[in-house]
Amino acid sequence: MAIRKFKGSWWVDVRVDYVRYRKRSPENSKAGAEAYEALVRQRLARGEPIEGRRPSNGPLFRDFAWTWFNDYAVPNNKFSEQRAKRGVLRTHLIPYFGRLPVGLITTHHVDQFKAAQIRGGASSSSIRNRLTILRKCLVSAHEWMTLDGSLPKVHLPRASSIRTDYLSADECDALLQASNGLPHELILIALRTGMRQGEIKGLQWSSIDWQNRSVAVQHSHCDVRKILDTPKSGRLRHIPLDTDVMTLLHRRKKANGYVFLNGGQPFSNKTINLLLTAVCKKAGIRRTTWHVMRHTFATNVAMRGVPLQVVQHLLGHSSVKTTERYAHVAPSMLRVAIDLLNPRHQDFGQPVGNQWSAAMFDTENNKAA
Repeated sequence: MAIRKFKGSWWVDVRVDYVRYRKRSPENSKAGAEAYEALVRQRLARGEPIEGRRPSNGPLFRDFAWTWFNDYAVPNNKFSEQRAKRGVLRTHLIPYFGRLPVGLITTHHVDQFKAAQIRGGASSSSIRNRLTILRKCLVSAHEWMTLDGSLPKVHLPRASSIRTDYLSADECDALLQASNGLPHELILIALRTGMRQGEIKGLQWSSIDWQNRSVAVQHSHCDVRKILDTPKSGRLRHIPLDTDVMTLLHRRKKANGYVFLNGGQPFSNKTINLLLTAVCKKAGIRRTTWHVMRHTFATNVAMRGVPLQVVQHLLGHSSVKTTERYAHVAPSMLRVAIDLLNPRHQDFGQPVGNQWSAAMFDTENNKAA
């Protein structure tokens, strides 16, 4: 047997040329012992001593973490992502792993950290985010420094179901009726396009395609650096504009510059949030946020049977998995799928796509009736 567990420790036990070699695994786990066994066999095959060079444990995590942040996170992540990673490192990861050499962090250490986070009341999504940053940091350490031993496994907690908050039709109407002028325009464009708050603040007149009645979402205003940045996903997307939005934009059309300004300057997060809070109070509805209006837009288009891939493009999600949170609001699509199994709906002379369209048409007619 090449590896075995003895009195709580994993050992490598191999024979080469009738000589038996027994060594304790540097990482006390089955996976670590298997990796160490492969290393021992390679050294013996090359005629090298088993110990070889002294294993490199690398720098302390608290030192390497900032090296990784400056050399990996800063060049590859947007400013908002950098700020989030910096906060996770400073508040959670460095206080827990800081005194450990990066090469000695094991799977058990990671699981202990996860258990401590759960006991502390952290949400599943927060823990997943922190562990994802830790995993990337440790992967970089092993890639950059060729550390001995195996990379620890990071077991992410199961994602909890996300409840998506959105406004009812009555709440949307109340907001629009209680607002006028610039607040009304901001709320209308948020409800009809699903743009993020930063994208609305950074919207430029040059991004409006008047001929095709659409907007190219390519900017987002960054409050901290006071600059125009790229959208969160980093990719350009186009959103068609309805008649109401086109009318309000055409009424105040300009050649270039910001579409929405507050006293000649771009809106700040604080100012635009206070504006929405005041409208909510005037309308007599619960306090809401600009992101809830983005959820409202996505929920409304999903409820009308728009495919999730189309919703994904409209929202600018990098993965359709993020968009799947809106799948449950379209139960009529599930009903159509089940109705297609009924012999009355089966028409083997038509392609499946036509049968689906016909079933959808029948469903809509029944609702209208």
